[in-house]
Amino acid sequence: MERVIFGEDHHAFRASAKEYCDRSLVPRMEQFLEEKTIDRAAWLEAGKQGFLGLDVPEEYGGSSVGDYRFNAVFAEEVSKVSASLSSCFGIHYDCAAPYFVDLGTEEQKQRWLPKFCAGEYVAAIGMTEPSGALVPPPKIPGTAVAAATPAPQPAFPHARRTLRRPGVVRRLTERVLDAVDEIADGLALGLGLRHK
Repeated sequence: MERVIFGEDHHAFRASAKEYCDRSLVPRMEQFLEEKTIDRAAWLEAGKQGFLGLDVPEEYGGSSVGDYRFNAVFAEEVSKVSASLSSCFGIHYDCAAPYFVDLGTEEQKQRWLPKFCAGEYVAAIGMTEPSGALVPPPKIPGTAVAAATPAPQPAFPHARRTLRRPGVVRRLTERVLDAVDEIADGLALGLGLRHK
């Protein structure tokens, strides 16, 4: 069945995405599975090809395409290689990017987004359930992060109302990004973050 939602630009983009997958992902799938990680070269190549900043404004290193169908095309092509790889890339450019773009301060956008789009920084996202608790952040030697992670639950009925107030999510996001920036230099990548 022919799909009619894609135009010439989407088909050309699909060809580029397929070429990237064939060249950068398929030959290294065994390595990715064995090491349980996508190596940095794959992220850097995706960034170089412009796949990681489709919805990020150009002034921060993205392409500001403004057409989600391009994201869908890239996700489809990567999914043909591995659904788990597609999920990892999707979390980076579909889930984490809007937090930076919509809620980051100007200084944070300038500091984080160019490297995010280039694949130099790989983003992830952490969430909790409404039944979670007000949890202090993990203690990492050599850091001082004083914020707690708010998660509404019946024991904290005020938390649910607080998170609905305008500006609260923005302020929380700014605090989290500042905390991440503060501790990022002391962390090493691998199977989970470890303090160096």
